[in-house]
Amino acid sequence: MNTQELLPAHVQGVIDRFVVACRDDARITAALLVGSYARGAADAHSDIDLILVTTDDAYDDFAADPRPFARQLGEALFAEQFDLPDVLFLILPDGAEVELSFIPEKQVGQLLGEPHWSLLDKKGLLAGAPASYEPAAADAGVATLRRQLTWFWHDLSHFITAMSRGQLWWAYGQLEALRHTCLNLARLRHNLADAEVGGETTFKIEAAVPPAELDALRATFCPQEPAAMTAAASIIVGFYQALAKPLAEANGLAYPAELERLMLARLDSLSGDGSG
Repeated sequence: MNTQELLPAHVQGVIDRFVVACRDDARITAALLVGSYARGAADAHSDIDLILVTTDDAYDDFAADPRPFARQLGEALFAEQFDLPDVLFLILPDGAEVELSFIPEKQVGQLLGEPHWSLLDKKGLLAGAPASYEPAAADAGVATLRRQLTWFWHDLSHFITAMSRGQLWWAYGQLEALRHTCLNLARLRHNLADAEVGGETTFKIEAAVPPAELDALRATFCPQEPAAMTAAASIIVGFYQALAKPLAEANGLAYPAELERLMLARLDSLSGDGSG
């Protein structure tokens, strides 16, 4: 695809070098631009999301050390994988930030349900996607939802214990964990296959969830004071319940009602033991 008139010059330069490097590498069979530039939603702070596809046989060799390939995009000031086996994050001297992902041909169907620009396709791989991909993504989303539904109460248990012991720093950290579960549930309500759930929960959340839907959580950023923290926990619980129960029902999951009753009784006891 000709992107010359659509992208900033420094972005176009990275993509041009990327395409040449992919074309000249026999291990690579396809290349794509994804993310905000592919969606037409990029701004001056957007990174450049590039994906390359290798042959199945060549993938392990490429993934073992993607940095020699990446140097063809520019001598990076920052190059780090953060223990991720299939992504390399780069910051180039002109300030361009690049997220370079790589997959084998057998996984290419996972890409095609999202907006993308085909930059190179040596074998016609980007013409279609396996029919089995979407169900697999949905199954993974349901499993993620199941964990979020129950883990919330585990974090609430830690909050109650910390408050009861007067360990306010620990308790304050648990408030943040509880909020993150609520953000995860909000993301899952809009997209069961949201890749940020369980990871960088707040990453671009304004694009995933209308901010007005999160307004109730603003009041939970409170002073580190027992009564305020207990009140914040109650607000978070109510937010969780409003999301969790419909999500569980819609996806055929059992809502942890008994766990809820136990933890709510413990939370209620905080106001009677001097913590609230």
